[in-house]
Amino acid sequence: MKQTPYPPEAPKDCALCPRLVEYREAVAVKEPDWFNGAVPSFGDEKAELLVIGLAPGVTGANRTGRPFTGDWAGDLLYATIDKFGFSKGTYAADPEDGLALTGAMITNAVRCVPPENKPVGAEINACRPFLLSRIEALPKLKVMLCLGKISHDSTVRALGLKLKDHPFGHGTRYEVTVGGRGYVLVSSYHCSRYNTNTGRLTAEMFEDVFAMAREAIG
Repeated sequence: MKQTPYPPEAPKDCALCPRLVEYREAVAVKEPDWFNGAVPSFGDEKAELLVIGLAPGVTGANRTGRPFTGDWAGDLLYATIDKFGFSKGTYAADPEDGLALTGAMITNAVRCVPPENKPVGAEINACRPFLLSRIEALPKLKVMLCLGKISHDSTVRALGLKLKDHPFGHGTRYEVTVGGRGYVLVSSYHCSRYNTNTGRLTAEMFEDVFAMAREAIG
């Protein structure tokens, strides 16, 4: 894992990806009171667990400015985080709800909202240094929990590992050593409404993955 000069958080007005900037600005014209920027990570700087999502949803994190806040995916994610003891307070889909994460942090592989929730390869690559810097900045980090294949693949690449040796799958678990530090990499299908509505991911399946992460932390 190579150290990056990038900070752990992208500037709100990050201009690295022209397509994302154009989309973000178009949304801001329609909804000027929304956050409409690169969404920062949320959680405990002493986190042992880092949950890595795909990207902000347009009416979720792009609106509220907090990862997974204000959409269905967040409802499932924060309920599961609470069940496994990684939060205190009550999630109310509002960044002013007083919720705090304990021993955990949530971030995204891509920090700005993409059209149709689909970032392209160049955008994922451009944002990866922020992900790497976020990982490096957590001194107590033990487990990374990736939500979806894009998150998984970008995290594997950020760590300098080979995808062929660490393929994505729901419930996959890899023990890796990078830069002298040991991590456990756990992955899940994304907790999107589409995946839950189609039955690809159930609440029980999602909880099983969190149980793996909790066990790995010890």
